[in-house]
Amino acid sequence: MDNREEVREFLTSRRAKITPGRAGLPPGSRRRVPGLRRTEVAALADMSVEYYAKLERGNLAGVSPAVLEALARALRLDDAERAHLLNLAQAADGTEALTRPRRRPKGQWKPHRSLQWALDAVTAGPAFVRNGRMDIVAANQLARAFYDDVYATPGNQANLARFTFLDPAARRFYPDWDLAADITVAILRTEAGRNPHDKDLHDLVGELSTRSDGFRTRWGAHDVRHHGSGTKRFHHQVVGDLTLAYEGLEMAAEPGLTLTIFTAEPGSASEEGLRLLASWAATPQTSSPAPRSGA
Repeated sequence: MDNREEVREFLTSRRAKITPGRAGLPPGSRRRVPGLRRTEVAALADMSVEYYAKLERGNLAGVSPAVLEALARALRLDDAERAHLLNLAQAADGTEALTRPRRRPKGQWKPHRSLQWALDAVTAGPAFVRNGRMDIVAANQLARAFYDDVYATPGNQANLARFTFLDPAARRFYPDWDLAADITVAILRTEAGRNPHDKDLHDLVGELSTRSDGFRTRWGAHDVRHHGSGTKRFHHQVVGDLTLAYEGLEMAAEPGLTLTIFTAEPGSASEEGLRLLASWAATPQTSSPAPRSGA
């Protein structure tokens, strides 16, 4: 992914999303597009039209933090989008090797024993570690049972993005599939800005763009996000519907990896569902699982 193209598409997509009213400007007339004009963004950022046009062509090399902040304010960027813009500028400036945490190549990293012990100590909910490409690289027993659909198809390669877009089971597992798909692509797009030279990520994006119209359309939207906490709905083939809260924690000891833990509200049907799932996971499976009654 060429950085200039990435910058150009990101800035133009953000400019297209800001209406004049949202920016505090009069709507005007004869607008060919719903978003702001370059002249309006330049005025809001207190820079010349020529300079903004240069930035929007993808030339972020050497841009000062003050200019980036002015641009972020003019485009009404949220925290995730601001961080993405900074990552793009660092990559354009050739400084990402100094500012980005060191990442280990795919396939060479193995969870150390203490990490696996920590994951296994979490018994009430699924706990797993993923990288920025959404590969599951370590998991407790309940997480492996929770993501049974992901592991069941070897072609998924324990990758949540590949599962979401290429495995038909994902449409059942994620009742809010469109939302799950949006989040998945936003996480990958954020990683692309943070780690632009990851060949495995480029290959994954190329594969999904070729094989999934839904992925390709979302990838072109250039949406990014921080994925730290929230609530999601799932439908597991064994225990049925689950509504789970999640917390995502960046691992200080392993830059680029995120620990995610799912939990259920105490006393809820979802908490009982996790207990049933834990019981099923602890039982040797001799045949395909059958959904519980009423699931």
